[in-house]
Amino acid sequence: MKRRHILKGAALSLALAASPALAQEDSYTIGVAIPSATHGFMGGLNYHAQASITRLEETYPQIEFVLTTAGDAGKMVNDIEDMVATRGIDALVVLPFESEPLTSPVQAVKEQGIWVTVVDRGLAVEGIEDLYVAGDNTGFGRVAGEYFAETLGEGDNIVVLRGIPTTLDNERVEAFEAAIEGSGINVLDMQHGNWNRDDAFNVMQDFLSKYDDIDAVWAADDDMAIGVLEAIAQAGREDDMWVVGGAGMKEIIARIMEGDPQLPVNVTYPPAQIATAIELTALGLVSATPVSGRFIIGSQRITPENAEQFYFPDSPF
Repeated sequence: MKRRHILKGAALSLALAASPALAQEDSYTIGVAIPSATHGFMGGLNYHAQASITRLEETYPQIEFVLTTAGDAGKMVNDIEDMVATRGIDALVVLPFESEPLTSPVQAVKEQGIWVTVVDRGLAVEGIEDLYVAGDNTGFGRVAGEYFAETLGEGDNIVVLRGIPTTLDNERVEAFEAAIEGSGINVLDMQHGNWNRDDAFNVMQDFLSKYDDIDAVWAADDDMAIGVLEAIAQAGREDDMWVVGGAGMKEIIARIMEGDPQLPVNVTYPPAQIATAIELTALGLVSATPVSGRFIIGSQRITPENAEQFYFPDSPF
């Protein structure tokens, strides 16, 4: 027999009370809705989503998974509505393509008694989801900033590439600025590269034409770091500055493992967080384990000494 998962809210006591009954169910369906692999990070996220589903299908034969990918918010909404109408999902794991247009559709799912796990990009209304899984955006900026403060001296010059204008990006930049405060490091310029290597290439070309003395670049994303490195190479200024990106792209990690002076460190913001979200959701369905609440994955500094443990050669990212 199969029935809907009826957990409501994010309270631990409710999760504990409901889970034993759920553990007796014979079968469940988990819907997973994520953006398509439009750039490196999302390519990695798609890889880890599929890998975790393959692994969990072997571990929990009573769970069926429905995975959809969307290139825009409208398709993601349609995918989710179809999961509810035709597949009778017991839980939804969603990384919203955009926060605002996904909020009402996901809230409608929750109101039907379906467990909701939200990943990375929060919804526009707080408290809808049962479980929230994400990287640590404040930690992402702080860890990078601490490296700059430790490595550079007073009077050294840096430039910064921001992502897409979002609260997520604001959290990262504010934490970075707080970490370098009092170090004497000069931030010459700060522009949005939109987490896009082509945009970052253009921004970095502008920086290089404007500033003769740049000691380091916080690219704040590995796709942007690739664009930055290409602009630096075309200008013949590879020996002038080093670059810190973020998120652990395998090409970047490989270069750190090799001790590339242009890429001394990286900061984690793992696309594998989707696997954490899917696995916790599955665990909550089949056991009495409490999984509701917030699960924030801390950011770590990747160095030549520990880079190997963050290297996934089979991942597209």
